[in-house]
Amino acid sequence: MPFPPQGRVPRIVFLDRETLAPAVTLKRPAFPHDWVEYERTAPDELMERARDADILILNKVRLDADAITRLPRLALVAVAATGTDCVDKAACAAAGIVVSNVRGYAKASVPEHTFALILALSRAIVPYAADVKAGAWQAAGQFCFHTHPIIDLHGRRLGIFGSGDLGQQVAGLGRAFGMEPVFAGRKGAGESRPGYRPFAEVIETADVLTLHCPLTPETRGLIGAAEFARMGRRPILVNTARGGLVDEEALIAALDAGQVAGAGIDVAMPEPPPADSAVMRLAHHPKAIVTPHVAWASIEAQQALADQLIANIEAFAAGRPVNVATP
Repeated sequence: MPFPPQGRVPRIVFLDRETLAPAVTLKRPAFPHDWVEYERTAPDELMERARDADILILNKVRLDADAITRLPRLALVAVAATGTDCVDKAACAAAGIVVSNVRGYAKASVPEHTFALILALSRAIVPYAADVKAGAWQAAGQFCFHTHPIIDLHGRRLGIFGSGDLGQQVAGLGRAFGMEPVFAGRKGAGESRPGYRPFAEVIETADVLTLHCPLTPETRGLIGAAEFARMGRRPILVNTARGGLVDEEALIAALDAGQVAGAGIDVAMPEPPPADSAVMRLAHHPKAIVTPHVAWASIEAQQALADQLIANIEAFAAGRPVNVATP
């Protein structure tokens, strides 16, 4: 199908603009178009809003096969994120619809957030700040007090699951702190590839564990009760990747049993998590910090995402689609 369609101006519909901060500037594509945006879109609002769209922009709105078959004008789904699991890509491919995503925009933001969590946990920042607010400094009667253990990162082993751009950036930050970064091989693999350590060895010997891998059938439940039981170094565990990689119920038990010294969690499944979920119980655990999936969300990273999103749309309209996500 030629684009733009002859005889009409293409309609672009952004279904969940609220997933980007108000401070982010979202430029309009350079070609003539009709632009419509909604702050958020509920499942029962999807078809009414999307039915006349030639291009759909979405971040977390789900677009399944049934919806795709009922959108005959749709030519491009521009995902305002890297993950495209919210879109049935096979159905899009069958219908001749291109799916694009945004890549590499958070190379600084996610690693910095990862280390913010690591540092806050290793230095006991949150509990000490709470103690000061509660008057513990005055009650101590001296220049400092020691109610929470503090550990240095220097000389510690940093176990990294996922060796893409984010994992590599985290490794670089780890080296700057004097840590020893090691990349974990695949769980259950017979032998590790060059540059990787066996999965079990990383679990057993790392002082900090951080996840930067996608959620796939192979990685779902990557770290659970069996893995926590083997963590001989009482590590800090950080997950800024995807909910579902870690068994949060098992994580709570591991924190309570002293198998894990602390946990920093930025992701959940589903999002937002239910009020009675394990993730929300972790949010109230004294050895955990939970943030609301904002590791990616520095203003700089969001602006880079927005700029790349529009560039993807313009490239598609010019007949040169980029960042195409395949089934």
